[in-house]
Amino acid sequence: MHCEGDERGSAELTKPNRAPETLVAQANHFIDPESGAVIPPVQPSSTFARDGDYALRQGYLYSRYASPTMDHAEQIIAELEGGAASMLFGSGLAAIAALIETVPSGKHIVLPRIMYFGAQKWIQRCAAQRQLTLHLVDQTSLEAIASAIRPGETDLVWIETPANPTWDVVDIAAVAELAHEAGAILGVDGTAAPPCTTRAIAFGADISMHSATKYLNGHSDLTAGVLSTRATDRRWEELGMVRCHSGGVLGAFEIWLLIRGMRTLFVRFRQSSETAMKFAHHFDGHPTIDRIIYPGLPTHPGHEIATRQMTGGFGGMMSVLVKGDFEKARRVAAACGVFVPATSLGGVESLIEHRKSVEGPDSPVPDTLLRLSIGLEHEADLIGDFDHALHAA
Repeated sequence: MHCEGDERGSAELTKPNRAPETLVAQANHFIDPESGAVIPPVQPSSTFARDGDYALRQGYLYSRYASPTMDHAEQIIAELEGGAASMLFGSGLAAIAALIETVPSGKHIVLPRIMYFGAQKWIQRCAAQRQLTLHLVDQTSLEAIASAIRPGETDLVWIETPANPTWDVVDIAAVAELAHEAGAILGVDGTAAPPCTTRAIAFGADISMHSATKYLNGHSDLTAGVLSTRATDRRWEELGMVRCHSGGVLGAFEIWLLIRGMRTLFVRFRQSSETAMKFAHHFDGHPTIDRIIYPGLPTHPGHEIATRQMTGGFGGMMSVLVKGDFEKARRVAAACGVFVPATSLGGVESLIEHRKSVEGPDSPVPDTLLRLSIGLEHEADLIGDFDHALHAA
């Protein structure tokens, strides 16, 4: 996506019909035409020279509009998502903020009651300033979503699946039908279910969002966000203008790191999913635990939907409700030695977080909820570490 005044069109994706695992592992089959290098280069230039006729040499004007490295990463993600185009931002929250900028003043937005709390707070702030009406719903209830949508008035229905940190699973296709019948678009935050397991656009989403900081990059060494679209329509063009003029772009080196990280997305996600499933089964029914919340468990209320939507694994994200109170849960998190007590998810290292301490006393998250991000460590070390922490606390 390019700003007004940029003479470049969107790059066409003309790659062979190969499996997404192959395309992403080879960075969209990149081979440098001059050197034969198989690793994509990073192009850090902020500006690009014109030719003797003062025309843009390759269509690049200024890195806030577009750059070779940015185009490359966006093409890879668009391929993964099965979308018409993708657009990178400096963070996941920057991507969401840009989308909300495209909602006309006075319009209506349907949001989950439980979702990424930073995004919810920002949307509530925007609503207060721009006369947007918000309706917070239980997104697992299609009846609640249907009753909240106002035909002709609702502009955006936003869902998060699996939802952070309760890991509720939402039927994307069913919600898309409700939104489209009312003339609204459906946006899906699929950060916990990257396109190696769920392609939201294929289920009917108009906009798919990921915090690329998480699974897409997978190495906890950058912040990034990305939007992907079903169609390059008027809203998509407006999103490009918002990104250009707000300056919410990602630096060239961070984009290069993202490309590097995405090359191992499928194997990382598959391994995390396998370990998380073993971890969840081990602690399901443990005497010091009230509940394991993991979409891969047959006892999860959304397991059937997750089985249909998450075809590449259920991921490494789960929450554990320990028996006790606020302080007991926090002591468990602090007693871990292999799990790192830190915010974020989707990296190669396993993390643990007491969410109520992070979100504050007004959060609807239970006092005893611990959010786990299962990484690539050996399963025995993770199980032993958490078991030790439960007893030590």
